[in-house]
Amino acid sequence: MSKHLRGVKPRIAADQEPILRVPKAPAWFSTYARAEWKRVLPVLVARRTINAADLAQVETYCLMSGLVRQVEVERQLAGGVIDPKLFGVQNRAAQTARQIAATLGLDPVSRARIGAGSDPDGGDTSPNPLDI
Repeated sequence: MSKHLRGVKPRIAADQEPILRVPKAPAWFSTYARAEWKRVLPVLVARRTINAADLAQVETYCLMSGLVRQVEVERQLAGGVIDPKLFGVQNRAAQTARQIAATLGLDPVSRARIGAGSDPDGGDTSPNPLDI
């Protein structure tokens, strides 16, 4: 069976043309989306794993993460009442944010693909259990 058919994701590596400075958050972002942008962009820039073409994906991640927080704040302000329609919106936004976070290297599993177990030259020093 091909290695690519086994669900093995490729390692995330530094981009050839990475963004070197953290860009300002879009002006149309909500307060929550802007806070997420300021939290994750410095990490992504420091890792040198994103380029200008990836910013739309980062924007979407921040918007979805901000939406999850906004719906939760509104729910708390309403005395904890759960509006089924808003819960559905929040749930879909959380799923989208989680999926995008994984592609950007913002979750533990994808962070492990970035550099855990690799030597400074970029070669993997740990054996791949799927190749044994």
